[in-house]
Amino acid sequence: MFRGFYTVASGMFAQQRKTEMLTNNLANANTPGYKADQASLRAFPEMLLEQMGSTSIPTENNLTLPNNQRVGYLNTGVYMQETTPNFLQGDVQETGRKADIALINGRMPVDEDTGVTGSVFLTVEGTDGPRYTRNGNLTVNGNGFMTTNSGYYVLDENGERIQLETDDFKVGETGNILVGDTVAVRLGIGYSDNPNTMIKQGDGLYTTEGNVPLGNAYEEDGVIFTTKQGFLERSNVDASRTMTDMMTAYRAFEANQKVLQAYDRSMEKAANEIGRVNG
Repeated sequence: MFRGFYTVASGMFAQQRKTEMLTNNLANANTPGYKADQASLRAFPEMLLEQMGSTSIPTENNLTLPNNQRVGYLNTGVYMQETTPNFLQGDVQETGRKADIALINGRMPVDEDTGVTGSVFLTVEGTDGPRYTRNGNLTVNGNGFMTTNSGYYVLDENGERIQLETDDFKVGETGNILVGDTVAVRLGIGYSDNPNTMIKQGDGLYTTEGNVPLGNAYEEDGVIFTTKQGFLERSNVDASRTMTDMMTAYRAFEANQKVLQAYDRSMEKAANEIGRVNG
């Protein structure tokens, strides 16, 4: 009986975490470059139940041999193992702002073993190393530094802060930033062959495991991408599907809740009625 409580409670916790994840996706449906999280639900390890018995053999020494009967498998509940961002390209929207830059994946290598497609990222300066983002909603501050809207400095391909002498600049499709007809600097674009291993940091930023810098996308074989000025990559959240998934998760939570209430009523009867002794 108590095992049933634990199994139902694990299901409720898993659906609650999934609902929180979906709510966060929906809240960021209009955040440029945001990548929707996906949940992976897993079952706890199953246990094999056996009934322990013995068989007596009529001998002089009364030999007894173990005779266990298999009962079957028992599932011990479910949990949300992890959340992984979906790095599919979002829709590209024209804004007309010079500091808005959309990264458009052209041809990206696919890992033959995992089937995961690589992705490129803008490189920004973090507190303890580079950070990466798909949010190209940038700005140029009063000192001429190019930053994200959260204040992180955008880096060039050499890992240096990008500082421009004027806000009259152009960004070419190959990442070059031109002031007049002169190439001033080139955007730092990192490439990850397995973006599923990227770790979310908030503010649309990602880091890598061990904070190891990504490779230079310009030097990676088979990587083709475009930087487009005056455009933004929109979030890839599908709002209608997210709402449907939220309703499904809520109904699953509600179903587990009803089972929990049924267990509670059964325990109440066991405590107050079955054990009652009539006088």
